Amino acid sequence: MSAAQGLVVDESKVRKAIQSGIPLTITTFTLPREVEVYIEQIISVFLKHLDQEKLKDYIVYCVLELTGNAKKANTKRVYFMEKGLDLSNPEQYKEGMSGFKENTLSNIAHYLQLQKEKGLYIKLIAQAKSNIFTIEIKNNVVVTKNELIRIHDKLARSRQFNSLEEAMTQVLDDSEGAGLGLVILVLMLKKMGLDEDCFDILSTEKETVARLIIPLDQARAENLSLLAATIVDNVKSLPQFPENILIVQKLIGDPKSEMADIARQISMDPALTADLLKIVNSAQYMLFKKVDSITDAVKMVGMRGIKNLLYSYGTQKILGDESADKKMLWDHSYKTAFFAYNLVKNFQRDRNLLDDAYVGGILHDMGKIIFSNVHPELLNKIRSFCTEKGLPASTFEDLSAGMNHSEIGALIAEKWNFPQDLVAAIRYHHDPDAAPKEYKNLVNVIYLANMLCALEKKEVKFDQLESSVLESFGITSKKQIDAMLEKFTSGFRREIKA
Repeated sequence: MSAAQGLVVDESKVRKAIQSGIPLTITTFTLPREVEVYIEQIISVFLKHLDQEKLKDYIVYCVLELTGNAKKANTKRVYFMEKGLDLSNPEQYKEGMSGFKENTLSNIAHYLQLQKEKGLYIKLIAQAKSNIFTIEIKNNVVVTKNELIRIHDKLARSRQFNSLEEAMTQVLDDSEGAGLGLVILVLMLKKMGLDEDCFDILSTEKETVARLIIPLDQARAENLSLLAATIVDNVKSLPQFPENILIVQKLIGDPKSEMADIARQISMDPALTADLLKIVNSAQYMLFKKVDSITDAVKMVGMRGIKNLLYSYGTQKILGDESADKKMLWDHSYKTAFFAYNLVKNFQRDRNLLDDAYVGGILHDMGKIIFSNVHPELLNKIRSFCTEKGLPASTFEDLSAGMNHSEIGALIAEKWNFPQDLVAAIRYHHDPDAAPKEYKNLVNVIYLANMLCALEKKEVKFDQLESSVLESFGITSKKQIDAMLEKFTSGFRREIKA
């Protein structure tokens, strides 16, 4: 989000970012005081929902110090440009810095306007994922080699101090108004029980990036996992798959079975036959002619395809109903499945991955659907469990709001003996970087399909997408994503009208 678009914190957006593990971005060109206040409020809301409010003062100091340094770096660039001086030339650098502080402070509005005209931004990215709270401050100027040496020298010197008093007694280089600020930042990390390894400054081809990596209390993640497991253990309303589907699955898993045997077993259930034929004849399989018999369907779709259809069909039979909330979740799942299928068709061209992507898309949010199935008596039991174990009330609130729904879904999928690739797609669809290597392709597909749905609803922006996933699809620009989304959305509209 752009800081100029309004400075009212939308707490629901922060909570959504935490639940989904997506980054929240604030971009500013001049960093006025009201934006600093807004950043402080955003950090406060993050920490509130992460049960880490005690860290607020420390983290806010670090963030404002780093955003302030980014602003100074941008100011330095326009100042040197205006003076016709070369930052990378040691003599010219010394000449420029001799009057930098005094000249820019006395005419700061002029230099801030220059920064805006040059498009020099300060970007804050906050993300809570995998029990890590990461904050990055980026500005689109490249730090020079000498500047980077100075910064790391100051960080190295800061390690010797254990208190602010010790630091203040030392004579630090103040030619750039820096030095002491970085020392205090390292001291703040120490007060949080962290070391300097949790902070780094690095330079890319286009940006300077200051990064804070804050491990969150393991207790919170353990509490969420404990509650998720308790829900799965206690949900009596979620039986095993229907017997007719289990029989077909057993036949599919038997190497001695022939396609005719599987088709005959499916045909014994008229409702199952009708539903599977409807799915097989949908746009997903893009068959050249309409299929009227299960025997033909099994031959054309293949064992893996029929097996995946059964996972999807069985789950929907158990969890599906006509409630408005659940219908909205299923509608999202169908769209995610369509997007996932088309991602594979356009980028991967792997038949097995096509089948897995579609069913993974349908089932990725089954944890949310399961929680919507939970009866009031179980909710009361879970609340009592929280009280008995001394767990904070916020843990239950987080779970009921959708936190850890990926884990709940994965645990149920394991209970129903889903294959490990589908379990992984459900478990890691908000955290693709954490997925085991052998399932990364599928997880990346489900993640991106889900995020495309969020992009369509304007719940996220392009810069909130995982760069590693975009790279795996060869996507390098927002323009590519926009074109892809328009194409997929049009295709989905045609599909639901068909």
